[in-house]
Amino acid sequence: MSSVEQIDRVPEVVVDCLIIGAGAAGLVAALSAVENGESVLVLERDGVPQGSTALSAGLIPAARTRWQVALGIDDSPARFATDIMHKAHDQPDAALVNLVTTTIGPTLEWLADRHQLPFSLVDNFSYPGHSALRMHGLPSRAGRELIDRLRAAAEAAGIDILCNAHATTLLVDLTRRIVGVRFTRPDGTTDEIGCRRLILACSGYGGNPALVARHIPGMASATYFGHIGNQGDALTWGEQLGAATRHLGGHQGHGSVAHPAGILISWATITEGGFQVNAKGERFSNEASGYSEQAANVLAQPDGIAWTMFDARIAGIAAQFEDFRNAVAHGAMLEADDVASLAAAMRVPADVLAATCADVNEAKAQQHIDRFGRSFAGVPQLAPPYRAVRVTGALFHTQGGLVIDDRARVMRTDGTVFDNLFAAGGAACGVSGADASGYLSGNGLLTAVALGRVAGLAR
Repeated sequence: MSSVEQIDRVPEVVVDCLIIGAGAAGLVAALSAVENGESVLVLERDGVPQGSTALSAGLIPAARTRWQVALGIDDSPARFATDIMHKAHDQPDAALVNLVTTTIGPTLEWLADRHQLPFSLVDNFSYPGHSALRMHGLPSRAGRELIDRLRAAAEAAGIDILCNAHATTLLVDLTRRIVGVRFTRPDGTTDEIGCRRLILACSGYGGNPALVARHIPGMASATYFGHIGNQGDALTWGEQLGAATRHLGGHQGHGSVAHPAGILISWATITEGGFQVNAKGERFSNEASGYSEQAANVLAQPDGIAWTMFDARIAGIAAQFEDFRNAVAHGAMLEADDVASLAAAMRVPADVLAATCADVNEAKAQQHIDRFGRSFAGVPQLAPPYRAVRVTGALFHTQGGLVIDDRARVMRTDGTVFDNLFAAGGAACGVSGADASGYLSGNGLLTAVALGRVAGLAR
């Protein structure tokens, strides 16, 4: 149980900057803090750094980057901020949105120049809600590569990462100021580390069923596709300290996780002209609204199952992502030369599926908005050979959390700040608003990387 304990002493070992969590937020914070001249220690509960970052597609949205400029893409942080606010129904804090959208571009260029992370722009399809091509990723387009490269950069910078160290207790002095952390090793032994400031980069509470049921009851029975270590430690500590919280129902879902393989299927399968049907062979929603809110739509279907339908052209685009290639290798993708054969493989009524495909074809040909509110304008017709993947909806990570200021310092409920307590990534309230519909593609890594940078530099 995450707890706060008052002590009247100073731990024997003290570092300038102590960071809980070695995901993208924690490692970017560590790289920034050590560059700022601080002594840094990162505590990681796992045997190796991984967390939610390793489970993601590793794509980070940013505006006015050199990679966009090289391809002639006109974009700006203000335009990016407008997209975020529109998707989240103007619910996020506008100052926080401005902070992350202006910080993220220079941060990616700093990671590329100082730490040799070879970012490039995803330029062959658009993500829902983004008015420009602004997703940046590493060659594999996988979160595992992102976390591995950040870890290597931290090691090269001489940053100590103490793994198998589960932070359980925040230590405070008589004035309730953070003075250190107690952590537990796998063998049950404990130790304490003192700090002059503490950065919470231990993500949200998606792995804690009780907290999910309390704050996101509609996803209580959903498959959890995030890291099990996301137990809500930052939220629990913050509440004990009197920290302000916001948008605790905010979260990222995903409506296209291969079932039962449990592998993420790229949303390019939808944005490039694919669609989803249920076990009856019928469409049931506007899939193009966003993959986050589509999770609940899929889970509302019989047995919480749907089929994502696309074609060979779209499969070729999706193949740039390691997860998609893994799903294909796992046998998750069905292939057929005609709709009737595909229906037989899917075990859905062939006549219904054929009618559904005909409706989509007509919507594309007429370029009109269909009865679900989806526009198919500008996307090609599907052509044989066809593809389909059996999918379910899942909860990926939470987006609400501790309220922070423009230096990523945690705020109290009375509006004052903890002068040496910071939060980044899923530990902090993000920019996705109060529910799944506010999540704009990439918001998770956006706030992890941008706020990690802000917190790391905020001495």
